[in-house]
Amino acid sequence: MSDNQIPFLFDIPTVSQLTDKIKNILEQNFIDILVEGETSNVNQSRNGHYYFTLKDSGASLPCVIWRSTAQRLDINLTDGQQIVVGGDIQVYAPHGRYQMIVSLVQQAGIGKLQQAFEKLKAKLKAEGLFEDHHKKSLPKFPERIGVVTSATGAAFQDIRSTLEKRWPLATVKLYHASVQGVNAAPEIVKGIEYFNSQRNVDVVIIGRGGGSLEDLWPFNEEAVARAVFTSEIPIISAVGHEVDFSISDFVADARAATPTQAAVVAVPDINEIRFLVEDYSKRLEMNTVGAIQLYKEKVANIAKSHALLAVKQKMESARARILTLDQNLKHRTDTLLRNHKEKLTGYQHVLDKKNPNGPLEKGFARIWQEDKWIRTSASFADNKDFDMEWNDGKKKIKRH
Repeated sequence: MSDNQIPFLFDIPTVSQLTDKIKNILEQNFIDILVEGETSNVNQSRNGHYYFTLKDSGASLPCVIWRSTAQRLDINLTDGQQIVVGGDIQVYAPHGRYQMIVSLVQQAGIGKLQQAFEKLKAKLKAEGLFEDHHKKSLPKFPERIGVVTSATGAAFQDIRSTLEKRWPLATVKLYHASVQGVNAAPEIVKGIEYFNSQRNVDVVIIGRGGGSLEDLWPFNEEAVARAVFTSEIPIISAVGHEVDFSISDFVADARAATPTQAAVVAVPDINEIRFLVEDYSKRLEMNTVGAIQLYKEKVANIAKSHALLAVKQKMESARARILTLDQNLKHRTDTLLRNHKEKLTGYQHVLDKKNPNGPLEKGFARIWQEDKWIRTSASFADNKDFDMEWNDGKKKIKRH
């Protein structure tokens, strides 16, 4: 302090003292209050506590929901929800910041919800989530149908009964989800993600029965819209209101005004299919009979035609010629066989005359020496054994 500075005439509080004063003022005057806004930066700690920011266009408020409160409220928060929270303002001195300790969570009022709806609708439309080229075709004959709705609501009963009447061949699988309140949107998202991860259905219906804007609000949540958009399985949005559309209606691959209509959109009518099959069968039978009759008449006309008669005459002529050729061939074959047979007989006589066994029968003999027939004296060896062959056998002659 300089020598010319005038000393303070009152006590100066420390940071802690000032913070304590602020803490007392805030915590004594902001007890059991309500505030409305949009959730952002939602984070659930390992201990189960929720930390998030409640915001609007001009300000933000840090909030905490302790685990015991979250369990009591059965709460499940996500970003982008428009809600009303109740609780107390608390100042956390070490960080010099205030936050709201939340003990109550409710859906926001209709005015704020309508504003949030228009804002989100414009945002998603600008991103292209509503474009038709993103929409998937529904299967013509689905065998498995997934439904994301409340197990205790009338919507599922309407869907199931309609499916049983129209298309009893399909299997219906339910994923239970709350369809109103702050927990509904996260549970609907989980249902869509479940069917996509399991790949156990051909089409998914999400929806509920009618209600107020507050009741139907979960189907206007951004998290639900993006889950519908990213789904690889076709989705039918069936939020029970005839006139107004929900955000999920704009994003879904098909929209139905009611859960019952969703079942009608999802499957064909088995009675119509039966009539169609019967009609096709009759038409096929008529066409087949008509074709047969037509070709019969064509064949009859051709049979009477001059061209066919000429063909018949040519065939008869060819048949007669083939018969003549066959007879000639048979005659020539018989003649050749007979001639060859006569020649063979002549050859046999010649062979019989030249057969050496014939002279033996007349008393002649043959001399064999070393298994050779000795025909001349020059071929005979005087000093070797030989065999004498008569008609009745051989005799060996040994030379000494």
